[in-house]
Amino acid sequence: MSTPILEVNDLKKHFPIHGGFFGGRTGYVYAVDGVSFSIAKGETLSLVGESGCGKSTVGKAILRLFPITGGSVNLDGTRIDDMPSGTLRPMRRRMQVVFQDPFSSLNPRMRVRDILAEPIRNFGLAKDAADIEKRVGDLMDRVRLPRDAVGRWPHEFSGGQRQRICIARALAADPDLIICDEAVSALDVSVKAQIVNLLQDLQKELGLAMLFISHDLAIVEHMTHRVAVMYLGKIVEVAPKRQLFAAPKHPYTEALLSAVPVPEPGAQRERIILTGDVPSPINPPKGCRFHTRCPYAFDRCSKEEPELRPTEEGHFAACHLHDRPASENPLAGARGAAVIAHH
Repeated sequence: MSTPILEVNDLKKHFPIHGGFFGGRTGYVYAVDGVSFSIAKGETLSLVGESGCGKSTVGKAILRLFPITGGSVNLDGTRIDDMPSGTLRPMRRRMQVVFQDPFSSLNPRMRVRDILAEPIRNFGLAKDAADIEKRVGDLMDRVRLPRDAVGRWPHEFSGGQRQRICIARALAADPDLIICDEAVSALDVSVKAQIVNLLQDLQKELGLAMLFISHDLAIVEHMTHRVAVMYLGKIVEVAPKRQLFAAPKHPYTEALLSAVPVPEPGAQRERIILTGDVPSPINPPKGCRFHTRCPYAFDRCSKEEPELRPTEEGHFAACHLHDRPASENPLAGARGAAVIAHH
């Protein structure tokens, strides 16, 4: 089996909380608390979950935007989380990011030509000025913007066009992996579809791997290969897209999918309303973190934390229900198949 382009093992990021008269540490925010997954070359893995579950923190930790608390991150078989800055530089070229807000991601004092040329120069990817100019023109073609727009400033573009420039800047470094952190959530619906289609086309053309961080399951269903569902700092389910959307194996995933709009007019779906609020990541519940809101919770759930383990080929879930007889497991049958059945 080939080496995954990205492998994350037991990743943890705990932010210290300071307070009191002397400003000492009073606790931690357990933003990411033991996350593991891998992404194959050319694959898209979507990381989904409610706001505040730790999705974006995972992306930033992989990019080394801050030090991690525990675990490891491997890029193409090489561990990078503890790599010195000088050694990390060539590895940084291989993983790029597209953030949520394209306006704040672009330097307002730089023309598009300079924005795209900067990573090409920084990583020494061009022979001379003419080569840089050619590469910048090619990048504009790839993201379907006119070449003569390179002389314009970021504020002269629409939101969707600015996000195309951000994608072109990510591609300028010739990466193997792109992390899309809510890359389409700030855009209008019609523009979202265009950007998603562009990302899919670029992936096929260039063989890119993608970590697609999103809370929009309708977009995720359209563009991903596999889905990892996060809840309160932990991954609770991982599966190929079709398996997860057709028959979720975790109560939280089932509730998330029940809220996705039904594509067929007149189609019926049972909406699952979760009770209670999301617990604080400062003091997460003992046992299964979802048990305080789970409609199927039983005694064991509040005492013992479930492990992420296979329920079928390629499908993993962290839920004690799968240790019970099928007759006592509401997720064992075809219940989830009614959640999304338009494939």
